[in-house]
Amino acid sequence: MNPLFPLDEYVPDGEPHVFGDRVYLYGSHDQEMGDRFCMRDYTVWSAPTGDLTNWKNHGVSYKKSQDKRSKGDKLVDYYAPDCVKGNDGKYYLYYVAMGPNTQNFGPMSAAVSDRPEGPFEYLGDIRYHDGTPVLKYLTNDPTVLNDNGKIWLYYGWGLGIDFRSKLLSPLYTFVESKLFHRSIKEIKATKPSIMDCAVVELEEDMLTVKGEPKAVLPSKTTAEKGSGFYLHPFYEAPSIRKFGNTYYLIYSSGSNNELAYATSKYPDRDFTFRGVVISNADLGYKGNQTPKNNAGTIHGSVEKVGDKYCIFYHRCTNNTDFSRQACAEYITMNADGSFEMAEVTTQGLEGPLKAEGSYPAAVCCQLYNPSLKPVRGNGKREKYPCVTFDGKDRLIFGAKKGTHIVYKYFSFTRPVKLSVTARGEGSLRIAGAEKKIASERWTTAEFALSFQGVKALELEITRGTLELLELTFS
Repeated sequence: MNPLFPLDEYVPDGEPHVFGDRVYLYGSHDQEMGDRFCMRDYTVWSAPTGDLTNWKNHGVSYKKSQDKRSKGDKLVDYYAPDCVKGNDGKYYLYYVAMGPNTQNFGPMSAAVSDRPEGPFEYLGDIRYHDGTPVLKYLTNDPTVLNDNGKIWLYYGWGLGIDFRSKLLSPLYTFVESKLFHRSIKEIKATKPSIMDCAVVELEEDMLTVKGEPKAVLPSKTTAEKGSGFYLHPFYEAPSIRKFGNTYYLIYSSGSNNELAYATSKYPDRDFTFRGVVISNADLGYKGNQTPKNNAGTIHGSVEKVGDKYCIFYHRCTNNTDFSRQACAEYITMNADGSFEMAEVTTQGLEGPLKAEGSYPAAVCCQLYNPSLKPVRGNGKREKYPCVTFDGKDRLIFGAKKGTHIVYKYFSFTRPVKLSVTARGEGSLRIAGAEKKIASERWTTAEFALSFQGVKALELEITRGTLELLELTFS
């Protein structure tokens, strides 16, 4: 169920790939309660294609100390990676190293292994034939595709500032030069924008580019008015897939909480906006306009596993973008090749959960308070309800009056008693029944439920402030 892995594991930016009879998930590795992105070494998880509930942790796959930019005790941070099987049968991991010892958007790099789970060894930086690193566009979030022997590399980042007007163009170029440590000459050479999603083909060595990278998706600075990209421009997190004869380029849009996608019959041009596949706050799902969770960063992709399509993404915890957890849902592809937008759930790839036994309260798929403005930025742990860690337990923290806590979905086959382990001072309502809680220690409140069939379980704080630890059905 979601999150996919234990509650003390934080693997965001998930890129799923089927190699052999297993699906492997490559991602960044956040630190619990971390203060910046991607603080830990890479790790790889995998599951049999026939049982997507049985995930195995293969341990550290690539250490930050292996990158040549690591210096002393101050290590670089490894941002969102992707992996591809090369024509030589080896597995190539592409990434960007950022952090205290690197300037933003430095060279993209690759590591190599004989096995999909690693361990990987540093191979080199993405470069031109003369050996100089590829820095055209903003080198972020590389994703790769082996298309019948041709290796395509996509990457990029977009800025949230809108400089579409010709009047502001010189100012935009100046801002770019200051933010991204590029000369005015470099930036003008990449016009119309250095912030679009770029694509380039790689040579057989998996490091050298065959030509100049070129824009393939527009960002907020270049998307044309009236196009689907105008409202859902490329921001970051490109992920390339090929289903049938169609290329799918999935990306995080300027909304920052949704994965959108575009399709083409070609790998390097003519992409058309098609829609949104998921929002980690359920924004836009069936017309919903209320963030049902922290609408933070998102990154992920779709993979076909067996005869089903799965969308992998991450949720934000601690009311920051720095402690993100892997999640996944099944997603429907229509006859015309489009995807239905997926719903965020607790059940994930497992199917409806049995209303039996115990579940951590922290596996809720919705946690929001309509009376509060949506979370913006980091450092809001005290103001908003969130999933967090108190040094001992992983719990729901700061659930004040008006907070909704939702779990989708449970299968109810008979009347059950639900015990909620909570502490604090307040009142909790479930299915019309309300119980008061007043304890500094963990205590239980019991509710009789007579649901039948597959149902969402919704809890509401009606008074005071509570922390929740566990749900137990009997």
